[in-house]
Amino acid sequence: MPAGTMKRSKSEPKIELKAVILAGGAKAAQGNRPMLLQKLGDQTILEYVKANALQVVAAEDLYVVVGDQQKEMRALLGNRCHYVVQPQPQGTGHAVQQLAPVLQGYQGNLLILYGDTPLFRPASIRGLLNRHALRQAHLTLLTAISPRPLPYGRIIRDAAGAIVNIIEETEASPAVRDIHELNVGAYLVAAPAIFAALEKLAPAPDGRYPLTDCVHELIRSGLRVESYQIYDPDEIQGINTPQDLEQAEFILQKRLFRPRREEEQNQVSFGTGGWRAIIGEGFTLHNVRRLCQALANEITRRGEEKRGVLIGYDRRFLSRQAGDAAAEVFAGNNIPVTLLSEDAPTPLVTYATAIRNAAYGLMFTASHNPPEWNGLKVFHGDGSLLLDDETGQIQSETNRLALEEVIKIDLDIALESGIVRPGDFTNQYVDAVEALIDLDAIRQAGLKVIVDPMYGVGQLTLGTILTEARCRVTFIHERHNPLFGGRSPAPNLDALRLLATHVVEDGYDLGLATDGDADRIAIVDERGKYITINDILLLLYWYMHEIRQEKGGVVRNLATTHLLDRLARRLGEQCVEVPVGFKHIASAMVAHNSLLGGESSGGLTIRGHILGKDGIFASALVVEMLARTRQRISQLRQRVYDLTGRLYSLEDSIPSTSEMRVAVPRRLAKTPLAEIAGCPVVNVSHRDGTKFYLDNDNWALVRFSGTEPILRLFAEADSPEKANALLQHLRGFVTG
Repeated sequence: MPAGTMKRSKSEPKIELKAVILAGGAKAAQGNRPMLLQKLGDQTILEYVKANALQVVAAEDLYVVVGDQQKEMRALLGNRCHYVVQPQPQGTGHAVQQLAPVLQGYQGNLLILYGDTPLFRPASIRGLLNRHALRQAHLTLLTAISPRPLPYGRIIRDAAGAIVNIIEETEASPAVRDIHELNVGAYLVAAPAIFAALEKLAPAPDGRYPLTDCVHELIRSGLRVESYQIYDPDEIQGINTPQDLEQAEFILQKRLFRPRREEEQNQVSFGTGGWRAIIGEGFTLHNVRRLCQALANEITRRGEEKRGVLIGYDRRFLSRQAGDAAAEVFAGNNIPVTLLSEDAPTPLVTYATAIRNAAYGLMFTASHNPPEWNGLKVFHGDGSLLLDDETGQIQSETNRLALEEVIKIDLDIALESGIVRPGDFTNQYVDAVEALIDLDAIRQAGLKVIVDPMYGVGQLTLGTILTEARCRVTFIHERHNPLFGGRSPAPNLDALRLLATHVVEDGYDLGLATDGDADRIAIVDERGKYITINDILLLLYWYMHEIRQEKGGVVRNLATTHLLDRLARRLGEQCVEVPVGFKHIASAMVAHNSLLGGESSGGLTIRGHILGKDGIFASALVVEMLARTRQRISQLRQRVYDLTGRLYSLEDSIPSTSEMRVAVPRRLAKTPLAEIAGCPVVNVSHRDGTKFYLDNDNWALVRFSGTEPILRLFAEADSPEKANALLQHLRGFVTG
């Protein structure tokens, strides 16, 4: 590595860097000893400044501008640093100018630090460098918002937020003094630019050459000027008096007593529904921080910091803490955060992200996975999930980031400064769902409904909607339990037996269930029979098209029933098949202006609603369907089957290993199947796993899960026996 090149991860632009500490104007203080050499805790003030510089440069690339205390400072800081003498204390600009002959021909950047400002946090120095590199700036200033009247220059910005001037305290009018954004005296600047500006520098009335005058020149010259804002007012505490030193010692003590959480290093891997991992192994707060730093880097590259991010979380273990950790990182990168005040459903976060047009929306959840899992879903500003190429880039950058490259500030400081703000979108989301539902029809039907949110986050929003629709609604498993009753919060047949029992014994018209983060739905009909999501999609598409008279096609993933294809053909519409992952469904719905999109795992949405699956809305739509048709679920199923005929779906899962993920695709490629259980294969797709298309809309699929370590097998055929035969044939092939 060339001398002076900062050691950075491959995820960040390389930046050639040297650092300089301005200590030439050090004045004698207590006992004729300069204040910079006074003890602060167990080190001198100057040693703290040196430690900040050595985070980002080697000692050989550190230059200390000294006055007549050169001998003392050299003894203190060591001989590996370079020492440049400023013969007379003629100001900070003059001090930097002393470096010009020493660094003649140097084309890199200079980090300029003042020797009397030792309390910058490591994250602030990293943040300054990160922003300078990512925005390819010529000059980046360290700024702070402070309500206290401090003797720092005020940052003047234009209407677009660009820095246009710095006005010093001594020259400021009362109106300018009311500006609370301060220039705190740390700069990252291109060396050729600063040295050229210094050559033109004229002395101030007192004969000194202040560096800020040079900064003014750079700002006015049209170069790219950026800023990185710090939020902890303690960081900008300068030390020039015994009183300042006393205050600095108090600040250090506060930091020592602030609890620190262990940050472990691990890898992040995105699947079809975001990032999921086992808590304490892959899902750690360190990985949360690294992932959020990568997302923050991308926002900064695009110049979209002002759009901010929105962060939500469910009831899983560590979800709230992960949300807090994420907020700290985005705040540390000068990106505003709206942090939800309480646990919330994923569709609410999707909705809130879209109405805020945030740069990203984050939802900490592992959806229906077992309780030992947690994870993160990341949404675009329109509420759609990131696509594979985007998650691949973010994942790669995350895994290259080291601990010291994560920039964060403490949440209490972020909240106090306002860079993180609490948010609540429950009422807005409920209103948005109710605007799409015929509440009057439901009120007139007098339905009796029981709901199982599976200890998740669906009760508040769904309960509000059903209550306002005058349903007689009862909830089970509604209390907060991060272990989800000892099972996965997945609304499948086995998990809903209690719900089915209540429906039959207590005479409910309908049983509803949502998964842990309430983006998936399941239902039990009036007889206590579990209705598959394939049938729910079929019923709702028919209902939307024929009863609500809303036209358009349907989108399904490749593991979802082909009865949707049959129904679409019968209705004169198109059915579009996409890979597994709701991001593909949402994308195809937009591309084809489709009416409904859904997947066999339980998620669906409609045109005009959010671009993500929504178990709350889907539940309300099912209730509306019963109210408007005045028919039971069993009657409606038969009505649709009369149009489509029957197909029977089965699914099986096999625990998978990393070896299987290599061996099974190889076996399928080496020995292609011409027939399965005696049924000729008419087409094969390797678009997502391997799908075999058979006659009469029959099919079979082999696919590794993108969210769990399992191999999934699917089959759909004209009879249950035929579907089982297809499934067993596949199982024998992949395990043989």
